[in-house]
Amino acid sequence: MIHPADTLVTDRLSLRRFTPADLDLLDGLGSDPRVMRYLGGVKDRAATETMLRVRILEYYDQHPGLGIWATEERVSGRCVGFHVLNHIQGEPDIQVGYALCHAAWGRGYATEMAKALLHYGFTTLQLPHVVAITNLDNTASQHVLIKAGLRRNGERLLTHPAYADQGPMAWFEADRASWLHL
Repeated sequence: MIHPADTLVTDRLSLRRFTPADLDLLDGLGSDPRVMRYLGGVKDRAATETMLRVRILEYYDQHPGLGIWATEERVSGRCVGFHVLNHIQGEPDIQVGYALCHAAWGRGYATEMAKALLHYGFTTLQLPHVVAITNLDNTASQHVLIKAGLRRNGERLLTHPAYADQGPMAWFEADRASWLHL
């Protein structure tokens, strides 16, 4: 299986797999209240370490082709955050998503890589359907998802404990046939 971290490159960005050495990077993202405002709140280092081990590193082998990858600027090599194409926790649906360092906001990085991941998911993995979720108040991310080619389809209340404090989430969808014909 070809993994997006091995091949997925856009004009300005590339993906790579996370490694255990990325704990400080993820801890920096998880401890920034601006970044985590709509992602369940600031995480402590222990929670970030568990996420890195279970939700990221173990997930690569459990679900080939899917995961959470570090997003890097191609020119500088600087990590600007991460992008995901993985299962929503506790759900069968595959989601596209991202979190970016505050310094990388407003540059179009979220949309650029989300489009690349959707293309990868629909063409390489032949996924029939991809979803995305955002906090209802996160209009910036909702705008990104629409620009990436997803459509808003109401709200959902997710039952996994990871979403216990989130309330209803804005729900976005794209199907392979429609998205590829955009």
